[in-house]
Amino acid sequence: MTDASPYTVKGATGDWEVVIGLEVHAQITSQAKLFSGASTAFGSEPNANVSLVDAAMPGMLPTLNAECVRQAVRTGMALGAQINRRSQFDRKNYFYADLPQGYQISQLYHPIVGEGVLEIEPADAAPKQIGIERIHIEQDAGKLIHDQHPTQSYVDLNRSGVALMEIVSKPDMTSPEEAGAYVKKLRSILRYVGSCDGNMDQGSMRADVNVSVRRPGEGLGTRTETKNVNSVRFVMAAIEHEARRQVALIEEGGTVVQETRLFDPDRGVTRSMRSKEDAHDYRYFPDPDLLPLELSEEFLSECKASLPELPDAKRARYVAAGVPVYNAAVITADVETARWFEALVAASPKSFEAIAKPASNWLISDLFGALNRLGRDIADSPVSPRQGGELLSLVADGTLSGSLAKQVFEIMLETGEDAGAIVEARGLKQTSDTGAIEAVVAGIMAANADKVADYRGGKDKLFGFFVGQTMKAMGGKANPGVVNDVLKTMLG
Repeated sequence: MTDASPYTVKGATGDWEVVIGLEVHAQITSQAKLFSGASTAFGSEPNANVSLVDAAMPGMLPTLNAECVRQAVRTGMALGAQINRRSQFDRKNYFYADLPQGYQISQLYHPIVGEGVLEIEPADAAPKQIGIERIHIEQDAGKLIHDQHPTQSYVDLNRSGVALMEIVSKPDMTSPEEAGAYVKKLRSILRYVGSCDGNMDQGSMRADVNVSVRRPGEGLGTRTETKNVNSVRFVMAAIEHEARRQVALIEEGGTVVQETRLFDPDRGVTRSMRSKEDAHDYRYFPDPDLLPLELSEEFLSECKASLPELPDAKRARYVAAGVPVYNAAVITADVETARWFEALVAASPKSFEAIAKPASNWLISDLFGALNRLGRDIADSPVSPRQGGELLSLVADGTLSGSLAKQVFEIMLETGEDAGAIVEARGLKQTSDTGAIEAVVAGIMAANADKVADYRGGKDKLFGFFVGQTMKAMGGKANPGVVNDVLKTMLG
């Protein structure tokens, strides 16, 4: 990769740089909420998953869910971040209709995870390291529903008290592309670790987007925060619009106000929501019902040992085994695809190094093409990794040619049958019988004596014509290597 031109916003009075920081809220994968035993299942009936703790009934005390702590620590370790052996929960006080307690339990001053780094690879640009400032654990709020009644809003507390990791970046990003690459990479790692499902469309991962603009080389400008952006595309669009809005405002003599904004995906614009509060406005203080959280060495060792092979390490291993760099990047970008590929390779009797490259080509070209055509994803593939491995093995041992393999694959997609059964039932085995191929070639040469003469007279490109005619005459079942050898001998 090479360095692309720095991203700037072209204003009426010159160029402006953009400074971006992201606060990603990732719902922690757990069966129960952060401080109660209520279910975290998505899609339940409104207010079906609400305990007395979540509803803030008098006398209810929080009990910390250890699994949520474990997942946050594992995430920090995957990001190479500092794990704080001692952290503390605070109360962040504010009133909102979907926050029954009147405060949110969070970690402002003593988070469970400190600084780390995430390396991104924006399109057509060199890799770049983005600083992670901290990861802290906090409760999610409920949800207000405004479209069920003409004059009233409803409150659904199913999400109230669900555990979140707030992953706060440093303001190290300078373009929408970098921010998009950051969210994609972070989501990939969370899904590998299993600490968050990354389903942005369901709200289990969403980003608060902080944007400011400045003249090149100047200090930081006043930032705005666009809340709860729930797709990579919308994150990039919100940055693009907000940067241009701020530049236009400043150039017209106005002043950027530190505020919270919302992104309207239908119009592609941001709009003001409220003035941005400072930390003192929330009256933070340590939660009196929760002791400081202290992590043992044994607990940290268990968390470290439980981590899987992460995408960067997996990609490097694939490339070392001969997988093309592009293929390795595509396969490792999503944990489900990587698992499918691992199962595909494991289904072949050949070694990983022997089968990895052709398996990656088949996965990205043939299987992905078929899934796109069928409107399915890899988790819903009509062909299993075991079946795909058998198909690749039949190609590797010479039973099937490339063209025959494509025919067999199409039948597999339609019927669900195994490749070996299809080959036997339909007589689709490739033939390497030299005598049979020679007989066919002799007939083609006799029928095309003029082209034989032209070929022998120096028109080498006609060789492809004879290959095509031979393969056609043998129904695509002839071994291409044997066909080439026979033709070279018989044509002279």
